[in-house]
Amino acid sequence: MIKVKKEGIILSKTDLEFENEGVLNPAAMQEGESVHLFYRSVQKGNFSTIGYCRLDGPLTVAERWNEPFMVPEFEYEKHGVEDPRIVKIDDQYYLSYTAYDGTNARGALATSKDLMHFKKQGLIVPPITFARFISLVESDGIDERYYHDNKFYNPNADPEKKVMLWDKNVVFFPRRIKGNLVFLHRIRPGIQIVSVKSLADLTKEFWKNYFLKLQEHILIDPLFAHESSYIGGGCPPIETEHGWLLIYHGAEETAKGTVYSACAAALLDLDNPEKVISRLPYALFSPEYEWELKGDVNNVVFPTGTALFGDTLFIYYGAADTVIACASVNLHELVSELLTYSYKDEK
Repeated sequence: MIKVKKEGIILSKTDLEFENEGVLNPAAMQEGESVHLFYRSVQKGNFSTIGYCRLDGPLTVAERWNEPFMVPEFEYEKHGVEDPRIVKIDDQYYLSYTAYDGTNARGALATSKDLMHFKKQGLIVPPITFARFISLVESDGIDERYYHDNKFYNPNADPEKKVMLWDKNVVFFPRRIKGNLVFLHRIRPGIQIVSVKSLADLTKEFWKNYFLKLQEHILIDPLFAHESSYIGGGCPPIETEHGWLLIYHGAEETAKGTVYSACAAALLDLDNPEKVISRLPYALFSPEYEWELKGDVNNVVFPTGTALFGDTLFIYYGAADTVIACASVNLHELVSELLTYSYKDEK
């Protein structure tokens, strides 16, 4: 098994109103020896904004704002902007996040040229109701978990009501692939993949056709015990000579409740990321320390960003939905371990 080092907590909540309940799930953008973290900050009442801090090296906090970096502005995000991820594609930064309106949680996007001034582009996931989603995917003979599990998130997801489809964990690849923007998204219980020339292509008609053939767009579904309930996108894919390294989260129902683990899901083909080259059959790391086992949500490690210093990959994650922590692993060794589990994929 691959050796992972837990580096410990690097950011905790403060007495400031916008983050007095917890800090978690940071996006990470490495620029030279600095790492910019854009993290979910939660205030009492479960209202979320995005906070900002800068690290010198992988672990040392050098700057931290005492006010939110990004706040809700629109109806679709009025209850929170949550769980950001960030990449740079060409000369533009793409910060994806979950927009929560108090009922629905859906993927949204903001872009920037300078990393500090972001323009919100709105929701980029399918604008359809849960009922409409069911009607489309049932005709494709999809695994029934895709139209039953949504009720786990939203107990009010009555097919007869106008409840929107929950679609979270939008994670972009950090460059265009064959000229296309490629991103992952998550409709429980698996991870799906989208490839488009432009975000303008994400029309209602596009999504209708996408769901009519949803099986073709499922990248990975839960496979192993530690991810048996559902999985979801984590850190932006990392380009290596052997393929795209994908680190995601998996959830398992246990006697002590749901346990979230960080998973080294796969290597994906560099030119055709729908092709899965390998998949690690055990969790990369799981909750083990008090600050991962006990918090606002117990038993959670939730990876959302990385930075590479030398050959050491630092993985930033939310721990127990309360603090931000970091784990490290040798990148070469992790890729080598994944290659021992290579298998043929027919996509």
